Amino acid sequence: MPELLTKVVLAYLLGSVLASIVLGRLMGVDVRGVGSGNPGATNALRARGWGFALAVLGLDLAKGVLAVLLIASLAWPWSGAAETGLALWLPAVCGVAAVVGHVWPIWHGFDGGKGAATLLGCVAAVMPMALIPMLAVWLGGAVATGYVGLFTVLAAVSVAVWAVLVPADGILAPEAAFAILMALLMIYTHRQNLLNTWQGTEHRFESFMIWRRLLRRD
Repeated sequence: MPELLTKVVLAYLLGSVLASIVLGRLMGVDVRGVGSGNPGATNALRARGWGFALAVLGLDLAKGVLAVLLIASLAWPWSGAAETGLALWLPAVCGVAAVVGHVWPIWHGFDGGKGAATLLGCVAAVMPMALIPMLAVWLGGAVATGYVGLFTVLAAVSVAVWAVLVPADGILAPEAAFAILMALLMIYTHRQNLLNTWQGTEHRFESFMIWRRLLRRD
């Protein structure tokens, strides 16, 4: 249990480092004062364009990967997770902690982003095959409609469906529990996007809708 708690705290602290705020300060911009005010990659695109947004996306994604592959596997000198049967749960639990850290970061007043990029990194490390439906849903939906928030939620839900339908060790496997919990968290963090979409007031990202630009050229 001490190993689990220690690694969860480390993963949370890592997740609490928000790339958009740290990089933004270096570049003289505060993304929280632009657009939606959300310190995530989507709002970083509004603030400083694609280069800044991709840098933020890459760093936020890396947090999820590091939490799952590095922090969860750190050597523990005392009796730890292997002896208590929790070793299989460490990667998933550290992934959850990293995403929670991004959403409620201790370094930034517990006011963070929505966790999608960090979740993507976690999925890539915990259950890489689930990236297939996740990216297919998100890319297809965002490019077709421009509703990034809606299809971020649906992409997370698709991972949960994948984890349940293609389980490694049954529906209660760590991967399935992780995916279901993260889908619920994405619904929560994107609740305003979902409401706006329902009411027809959600902002559509024209820059994602490549097909429109191609049609205009024709």
